[in-house]
Amino acid sequence: MPLDDQIESTIDKVKGKLKEETGKATGDRSTEWEGRADQVKGAGGAALGKAKDAVDEAKEAVEKAKEAVRNR
Repeated sequence: MPLDDQIESTIDKVKGKLKEETGKATGDRSTEWEGRADQVKGAGGAALGKAKDAVDEAKEAVEKAKEAVRNR
């Protein structure tokens, strides 16, 4: 996962947690739920990045296997 994506996901999670806690402290349910949504967005971004990495690794493995078959 590119560093920019990791940073963005982490920022969304932290921002979301701060919003959630602010909403709880002030009794503002809307802000609390917005914070939870931001946290989910951050977690989803991280999961997407990991999935992209797995696809890239699988592509590399297929290319290596093709090369091994060609070199027989």
